[in-house]
Amino acid sequence: MTIAATATLLFVPAMAKDKVTTHQVQFAKGTTGSTIKGHVKGYDTVNYKLGAKAGQSMGVGLKSSKAFFTIIAPGKKVIFDGTIKGNSYLDTLPTSGTYTIQVYLMRNEARRGTTAPYVLEIGID
Repeated sequence: MTIAATATLLFVPAMAKDKVTTHQVQFAKGTTGSTIKGHVKGYDTVNYKLGAKAGQSMGVGLKSSKAFFTIIAPGKKVIFDGTIKGNSYLDTLPTSGTYTIQVYLMRNEARRGTTAPYVLEIGID
C-alpha cells in the first residue's frame, strides 16, 4: 500500500451502523389497541410490526417533540409519511399482511445525536 493510500485511510471516519430495533405489536386480549412508550436516538430506527386485514381501519398517533413515524404496508409501499402529513394517521388499510410503523428522527436531529422520548398509540378496528 502506498503512503498516500495509508494516509487517506487514517483520515476516513469510522462509520457506525445504524441500529434498527424491531418489536411485534400484540394487543391485550379483548382490546383493539396499544400504547407504547419508547425513545429513539440519533440515526437509529424503531420498527413496530403488526398484522392487519384489508378494509380494517387503523389509527396511529405519535406524541413526541422530535420523533416522526412512517407506515409501510405489505410489499414495502409507504402509505403514510409523518414528516409530511403530521403525527396522526387514520385510514382504511389497503391490503392484508404485516404493516410496519417506523419511528425515527429527522436527519438534522440525528446528526446531533438527539434522544427523543415518544408515546405511540396504535389501534385497529
